[in-house]
Amino acid sequence: MNTPTKSSLSALTIAAIGIVYGDIGTSPLYTMKEIFSPQHGLTLDHANLLGVVSLILWGLTIIVSLKYVTLIMRADNHGEGGIMALLALAMSTVAQNTRLHYALMITGLIGAALFLGDGVITPAISVLSAIEGIEVATPAFKPYVVPLTATVLIGLYALQQKGTAGIGRWFGPMVVVWFGALAIMGVINIMERPEILHAVNPVHAIQFLLRNGWVAFIALGAIVLAFTGAEALYADMGHFGPKPIRIAWFFLVFPALALSYLGQGALLLANPAAVSNPFYQQLGPWSVYPLVVLATVATVIASQATISGTFSMVNQAISLGFFPRMRVLYTSKREIGQIYVPLVNWIQLIAVLLAVIGFGSSSNLASAYGIAVTATMLATTILTFFVIRYKWRLNLALCLLATGCFLVIDIALFSSNLLKIFSGGWFPLVLGIVMLTVMLTWKKGREMVHANLQKHSIPLADFLGSLFNDPPYRVGGTAIFFRAEGDGVPHAMLHNLSHNKVLHERTIFLTVRPVDIPNVPDAERVMVEPLGQNCYQINVRFGFQEERDIPRALQLCKPFGLEFEMMETSFYIARQTVIPTIGGGMAMWRESMYAAMARNARDAADYFRLPSNRVIELGTQVEI
Repeated sequence: MNTPTKSSLSALTIAAIGIVYGDIGTSPLYTMKEIFSPQHGLTLDHANLLGVVSLILWGLTIIVSLKYVTLIMRADNHGEGGIMALLALAMSTVAQNTRLHYALMITGLIGAALFLGDGVITPAISVLSAIEGIEVATPAFKPYVVPLTATVLIGLYALQQKGTAGIGRWFGPMVVVWFGALAIMGVINIMERPEILHAVNPVHAIQFLLRNGWVAFIALGAIVLAFTGAEALYADMGHFGPKPIRIAWFFLVFPALALSYLGQGALLLANPAAVSNPFYQQLGPWSVYPLVVLATVATVIASQATISGTFSMVNQAISLGFFPRMRVLYTSKREIGQIYVPLVNWIQLIAVLLAVIGFGSSSNLASAYGIAVTATMLATTILTFFVIRYKWRLNLALCLLATGCFLVIDIALFSSNLLKIFSGGWFPLVLGIVMLTVMLTWKKGREMVHANLQKHSIPLADFLGSLFNDPPYRVGGTAIFFRAEGDGVPHAMLHNLSHNKVLHERTIFLTVRPVDIPNVPDAERVMVEPLGQNCYQINVRFGFQEERDIPRALQLCKPFGLEFEMMETSFYIARQTVIPTIGGGMAMWRESMYAAMARNARDAADYFRLPSNRVIELGTQVEI
């Protein structure tokens, strides 16, 4: 990524504040309330308050500042971040078809699947906790909290199809106002009880853990709520670059969050009764309604960032072959990453509404929150080790030290959250298991289909040699046959020759090759290999962030002496009907699932942006 100018750096930094930090920035709404929830059994006293606030401050320092901002954001995949990009990078460091390669794939997919599960919890708990502020003003509003939350969320998801390019420019300034409010409220309360500043000393965090033992371990499951959203720093790196994200964190977000947690701690020192909802009681009753409005706006923006992140991850997973093709709409020609995946949007909305209605309050949802986040953090740390050791080739002791410390913290936080499985943690786990099953089933199914086709494949060179010994009649125009990598003669060509008895004047065999980098430069996009008799093999490479635009890629063939007129070009695609069989490579229910997904996958012609009036589909049956 090019180094931004001073003016563009400022604009990118403001934009990053809105998109990247919405999730972690809304954590002060519910974190302190949940830590001292009666179900955790943690006594609200002076020593515990200092210990909890100290743990939060040092957790933000170690997990966010050191782990994500300093280390993991350096592990970019050609400028892109996120666990799918990190997975592609880590898998490239080990040999394919090995146990370690498979283990890394499973680790990354578990993290990605749970990230998608977390994408359901984040909008639900964020918006719900913001709307709950009206309960602080008067308990009479309590019955309206869930309906109002559902209404806000339905409106948010309904707007996705219009894209966020128009309103996106307002996200940054509005979230800057939010962080300013957090900092100001924090300072006001710190001035009332300045002794809370002793929490900056990490000794209080250590003493808290040693003094409270098992109760402190349980409390970690709630303390981790302060760190949710850290993964977004890495996931959105490709949109803004690392520098704006780092500047935003160290100069605004981190100080504002630190002041907010210190301020809430000071409030509880002065008024322990405010523990029922410390965020909304920081300035007194007059501030509740303005804070509800501000918090609702901030949580909607945080939810928008999560939704956009989900779309991006699903799009990457499709490109890497872990999800079936889906309809992906590009909602902006200028904004990077502005995509809309209709199927994912509505499925996620249903899941979010089920979470809001089923759990009913942010406190109940907090029990479900955390387990997916910490599991994704753990997966990220493991993958990072392989990148810095085998990609960067750093000293083994340094790699173990760098990732080992984070691994211990991640395991501790994840273990603490495992205690919440029966009180709500099962929800994101179930979502994650469903997503993981879909991804593994789709990948395995594709491998089985490819293996079946390979059994009956005819080597292309041998076929062409025999074909032109007694050449068929050739008609005008260009025929393009899609051909899988390493495959033989395309089935569509065999069907065409069998039924029509003709071959086009120019015949192209087109292979689309996904690569484990985000974007492929145009100069490296296509490779043309002449096969003789006016036949050519064209290999087209696409990164996992890119739209598969075949007509545009074909324009890059001009330097190789090939020009394409779309009205004289026919695209032949083999539509495969998958038939599950007993005794195959997967359980029957998984084969049936794969067959259903393949049947309902996005049309290949649409996926490859082919002109619909120039496409000929020929069917073939494949048993798995």
